[in-house]
Amino acid sequence: MQRHAYPDIESLSQGFADFAATTLKNTLARKPQATLVVPGGNTPRHYLPALAKCQLPWDRITVTLSDERWVDVNDEQSNEHLVKKYLMAHLPPDTSFAGLKTQHENPFDAVDTIHQRLGQLPLPLSLTVLGLGENGHIASLFPGMNPDLLSTLHCVAVAPPIAPSLRVSLSLAMLAKSEHIVLVVTGKNKRRLLDQLSENPDLKLPIVWLLQRTPSPVTVFETDTE
Repeated sequence: MQRHAYPDIESLSQGFADFAATTLKNTLARKPQATLVVPGGNTPRHYLPALAKCQLPWDRITVTLSDERWVDVNDEQSNEHLVKKYLMAHLPPDTSFAGLKTQHENPFDAVDTIHQRLGQLPLPLSLTVLGLGENGHIASLFPGMNPDLLSTLHCVAVAPPIAPSLRVSLSLAMLAKSEHIVLVVTGKNKRRLLDQLSENPDLKLPIVWLLQRTPSPVTVFETDTE
């Protein structure tokens, strides 16, 4: 991991936006198209608007999600709803967005359809942005899942151990093959977890599965504030 610490969420957001913009520009200097993966949750409300202000050829960038709750896309709990509000609404209208939700009753029935949808994106993923749970989960990959069963498709359906809704997540293999991975970590507890994992990787945690499988260093933007 390459860790960058900031005193507050505002300076982290600007540092992240600068890094992400440079990374995407460098990708587009080599390729005609790029894919940006962003997460849901509370923290992206801070840094996605900062990224939206960056001058990029957004018509050459497709935005998609690291994971999604199986709720209506207009629901406040929907990651698509959040990303459209805090990022897509501030970008040129021709910016492409690939959501993960389908009309299927549950994500287990939708996996093949979502796999095909993701397969049409410019791959490998150019820049994948992830958050980190205090239990070590990333996207919607949770402790207790079998990492070896998460590699056959681009996505996996998930019934989280403690959560009100089913979810779909990009698979571990899909995430690990990303050209660049950014981890945004807020709060003292999560930073402490990273400190512990640097010294003693816990093989039960999804973040460790990712670190072990990705060929590129993971860039971390972190702050004690939440």
